[in-house]
Amino acid sequence: MPDDEALLRQWKRWEGGHVLPSPEYQKLIASLFGTVSGALFSAPRSPHEIMATAAPAADTPDLIARLRRSSVDTATMDALRLTVDRLCADYPVVDARQLLVESRAWLSRLADMLDMGVSLTQHREILSLAGMLALLVGCLEQDIGATSGAERTRRSALALGTESDDPNVIGWAYEMSCWFALTRGDYQAVLAAAETGIKAAGDRSVSVQLYAQQAKAWARIGDRRRVEVSLDRGRELLEMLPPPTDPSNHFVVDPAKYDFYAMDVLRRAGDDRRADALAEEVIASSVDWSGRVISPMRAAEAYVTRGVVAARSGDLESAVDFGQRALEGTRQSIPSLVMVGQELGSVLLEQYPNSPDAQEYVTELRALVQQ
Repeated sequence: MPDDEALLRQWKRWEGGHVLPSPEYQKLIASLFGTVSGALFSAPRSPHEIMATAAPAADTPDLIARLRRSSVDTATMDALRLTVDRLCADYPVVDARQLLVESRAWLSRLADMLDMGVSLTQHREILSLAGMLALLVGCLEQDIGATSGAERTRRSALALGTESDDPNVIGWAYEMSCWFALTRGDYQAVLAAAETGIKAAGDRSVSVQLYAQQAKAWARIGDRRRVEVSLDRGRELLEMLPPPTDPSNHFVVDPAKYDFYAMDVLRRAGDDRRADALAEEVIASSVDWSGRVISPMRAAEAYVTRGVVAARSGDLESAVDFGQRALEGTRQSIPSLVMVGQELGSVLLEQYPNSPDAQEYVTELRALVQQ
């Protein structure tokens, strides 16, 4: 390492926009702030770059016509992959019930394809694609509060992943198990599912999210040391992986998503300064170049985090304002939003028991639970 004066000079030159640190120093700086280098040093993508890398949408009528044939060709399989990827990328922004109907329809079509003349390789890939769609359907069912149906769908996805020998599908099925257990407060189940999922998935991006789920559970149990260990393991793995080609896909872990998970952990651990800083980053990254909100569910939880920090510091007005912003989103994951929203409600009722504004927020949150 250089001496302190040299580090300070380089730091000032970096902040001034004159130099870009080397990859090794990018990792060190990111580690200092509890994030990964891709979140701090990646250049914003222009609309032209986004269009150049985006996969073209499959033409639905043509694809259905292909599916009706007695055999499946390579072009059909390519179009199916694009369709499944598009559905997974629609998850953060499309109405949950609308996307649920479309995803179930495509899952049914994939099931029909298995009765056609497909090769062994195609059979396995169709099962894998069906596993990804089942994962998506399970997430959407959980978002709208259909928790029992979501668990049944998750188990089906796990069976499809096992049959197709797809570690990615298997890993995400266990990640969903972590998510479900977290929202019902079963933290030991979170830890058990995360450990099993990491063993099954290996060094894939889903393991980064499984480490983050571990950290969430440890934060709620109150073990700060294990929180840091889990976050560090996830961060180290994410640094090793290549940048995702389509960060909008729900089943891809990008640096911004990792900041979102770290934000939750730091809020629960009481590290308000770092949690608030990450919440600002999450809110900023939830809007694209045109100002369109592309990650409304992440933004909602970030607003809750800012509300909790404001409430703890004595700023009731900001706390309630942030909390109400979180409840205004049209695309919500109800169990997750209720889970974090209750944290803000508890702080408000504890510190401001006689405040009408605090009572109003809690009433709105209860109304969300009853939907």
